Order: sequence, then structure tokens, then C-alpha cells
Amino acid sequence: MAAPVLRGLSCLSRVLGCWSRQPALVTQSIVAVPVRTKKRFTPPVYEPKYKSQKEFIEHARKAGVVIPPERLERPIHLACTAGIFDAYIPPEGDARMSSLSKEGLKQRTERLKKNVASQLSIRKIREYDANFKTKDFPEKAKDIFVEAHLCLNNSDHDRLHTLVTEHCFPDMVWDIQYKTVRWSFVESLEPPQVVQVRCSSLVNQGNIYGQVTVRMHTRQSLAIYDRFGRLMYGQEDVPKDVLEYVVFEKHLVNPYGSWRMHGKIVPQWAPPKQPILKTVMIPGPQLKPGEDYEEPQEEAHKPQLA
Repeated sequence: MAAPVLRGLSCLSRVLGCWSRQPALVTQSIVAVPVRTKKRFTPPVYEPKYKSQKEFIEHARKAGVVIPPERLERPIHLACTAGIFDAYIPPEGDARMSSLSKEGLKQRTERLKKNVASQLSIRKIREYDANFKTKDFPEKAKDIFVEAHLCLNNSDHDRLHTLVTEHCFPDMVWDIQYKTVRWSFVESLEPPQVVQVRCSSLVNQGNIYGQVTVRMHTRQSLAIYDRFGRLMYGQEDVPKDVLEYVVFEKHLVNPYGSWRMHGKIVPQWAPPKQPILKTVMIPGPQLKPGEDYEEPQEEAHKPQLA
């Protein structure tokens, strides 16, 4: 019995000895230590090599480099002018009196006097446009005039910008956004003719524009319908004789420029235009909830007029 007891005590002493040799566990407080991973980049302080602009220019001259002076002026490109240079004054009674009458002869003599300034302008235009001729230009102007007005029927504003200037475009498309335009060209009562040519510069002497006034006596038809399809102005089936003085302009300095319609001259003695008929809602009788409108019997039995 003594031997097994001694063996058990020896095993117990070995276990306790091994346990006493292990280090004691002690709880420690956790402390967060910031770690700097990347260093911020600070740009170096720029120090100019030359203290002043005068010193820089002197150093450049010694090196043989010529620095041109800085110009604050910037070139401005204007596609068109803001108006008509010298508006042509149409003679009163034009296209109504004969050229053989006394007043008709006066008009012809006044036109010959104004042709002197036009001839000087024609020479100036031919310096930039060698193909410009007063005999061929009226037919070209008539084609531009007709095509520009036909663009209003289809609301083709992209094509219209190439035919009219930025000064004339707002006047043609003003207040027709929700309307329908029906314009047609019937015939020319008289051949178109150039009555005045002018040249002028804008901003500086090298920026030159040319303006040509063309007299057109044509027959046209025009009808404007509102958004409800009701007729507002004119009649589509009734053509009218129209006498117009149309101004065409070109930026002569621009090699890719073209003649475009710039505006119209309306004489003081021109008759007033036809008033525009607007659609107006006529207020009806005020009805109570659940009440129907009944037309009076007297008005219902009246015969309708044709």
C-alpha cells in the first residue's frame, strides 16, 4: 500500500512544479500609437530668377532673343453689322407713276446723282469679290429672298441662318413659334434691280462690309394660322402685289463669306398693313352646379344666314 501512495504523491509534485514554472498572465491596458505612413508633399518656394521685368528683357537682349511687346487689343470678329449704313429713301409713288411723267423724270435724275457714291462702293467690293456684277446680282438676290421665306414654311432655322444675317433672323422668326406660315412666290411683276450700293468699315479700317439694296416688285401670297388652325393674317389663295426694298450684306474681308439678307426698308408713304385677327374666347353664362345650358327658343328657330 505504501508504494502506490508514494507514486501518486510524486506525480502530484511533478504537476504542481510544471504549473508553477509557467509565467503568470497579467492584463495590460491597450494604448493606440499613431503611425505616420505617408509624408505630405510641400511644393518648394518658387523664387524668380529675375527680380523685375526690365532685368528679364535686358538678359534676353544679351542672349539675342527679341521679345515683342504684349498687346492688350484682341481681334473681334463680327459676322454682320447692327443696321443699315445709309438707308435708301424710296421715291414717293414708286411703281405707280410712269417714268415718262414729270415726277417720274425727277426720280430718275435723283437716282443718277446717287449713283456716284454707289460706283465708288462697287469698286471697293470688286477688290474683295471680283465676280460681283450689278447686272447678275439681282437674280441671285431674288433666289436668296425666295428661299429664305420658304424656310419659314418648314421652320428650317439651320438653313435660314445661312441665308439671312444675325440682325435679320430675329425679325423673321419673331412670334411664329406656335403658328403656321404659308408663303409662296407667284411671279415677278418687274425685274429686280440694284438701286444702291454702300461700303463701310466697323471697329477698324480693315474690317469692311458691303450692303446692296435691291428693289423687288413681286406678287406673293401669305397666310398665317394660329395654333388652333384659325386664320390670323392674309389669305393663302389671294396673291398680292408687293413692292419691297431688300438690303443684302456681306463681310468682304471674310474669304468664306456670302451675301445674306440683312433687312428691309419700309418707306413712310407705304400703306398700313392688314390687322392681325386674334382668337378671343367669348365668356358664356355662369351656370350653377348641375345646371345645363339651354339655347333660347327664339334664337334656335332663327334662319341661318348663308
